[in-house]
Amino acid sequence: MENFLITGITGQDGLFLTAKLLDLNKNCNIFGISRSNNNKIFFNRLNSLTNSSTENLKLYKVDLEDITEVYNFISKIKPSHIVNLSGPSSVYESLIDYSYTKKSIEVIFDNLINTCIKQKIFPVFFQASSSEMFGDNNGEPLNENSEFNPNSPYAEAKLRNHLKLINLAKQNDWNLTSGIMFNHESEFRESNYLFKKTILTAIAIHSGKKEILKIGSLDYTRDWSFAGDVANAIYKIIFSNFENSYVIGSGIPNSIEDLISAVFEHFGLNWNKYVNVDEKLLRKGDPKIIIANPKKIKVTLDWQPEYSFNQLVSRCIEKELI
Repeated sequence: MENFLITGITGQDGLFLTAKLLDLNKNCNIFGISRSNNNKIFFNRLNSLTNSSTENLKLYKVDLEDITEVYNFISKIKPSHIVNLSGPSSVYESLIDYSYTKKSIEVIFDNLINTCIKQKIFPVFFQASSSEMFGDNNGEPLNENSEFNPNSPYAEAKLRNHLKLINLAKQNDWNLTSGIMFNHESEFRESNYLFKKTILTAIAIHSGKKEILKIGSLDYTRDWSFAGDVANAIYKIIFSNFENSYVIGSGIPNSIEDLISAVFEHFGLNWNKYVNVDEKLLRKGDPKIIIANPKKIKVTLDWQPEYSFNQLVSRCIEKELI
């Protein structure tokens, strides 16, 4: 049986990927690592995505920043695949605490990679990279060869891992791949992210519990896709003939105004009456437009997003109202 190690398994990407593995790979073991202390929430969410047995799924608390713990755990399970989804995902938090971000992103990656090298085991390895690595650009769709220009500690740490992985792949006969993931959302997204914040605020306004949604801009544009589609892309990548990196995104731009309009329309509300724009809320150096060019993964792996932007909005709203 193949042993899959998924770090950050309780996040939205980990949830959808785990459900996919349980549904399609009945004879594999899944070892999940998470900082979370509440496994009940994870299994409740997972059960909303799949009816498959979780008998071969186990969760562990391993300090991935401790090389000894990582070494001992990998020695024990001998993974055939490692999917590294761990670490903070908030750019804003990285601006507040640079050292924590660097430790959480870079040290964890180094510990996983160096442990595999020391033990002379070379599992399929997927690294979650970020479109934030591209930084500000001219609004052109971004692919695997686009120039990187990170403008936050989060993006810098992600880029260092991305480049280290590509160099390792060139130097060794090792299936190492970086998935450069653009904005993606689901019903499991945390409430402090714009997509979920907009939905929760609209619900509160509709029920009379809140009056205003405050945002930094209506014009900023992102490539929003469904986290389940992104997990499907990761699944295809880890079972494919490897290339060093893949851009994962819809390739379709939508502005913050598009998001707000779609959400408020769901509740029959005129968003113009409830939205205040305050540019002080914008992050310094935040790109105005980030759009993917996912041609490579579409052509080489036959991956296509199943959810449109409006379908994603509707799904997240409907799940919140259950």
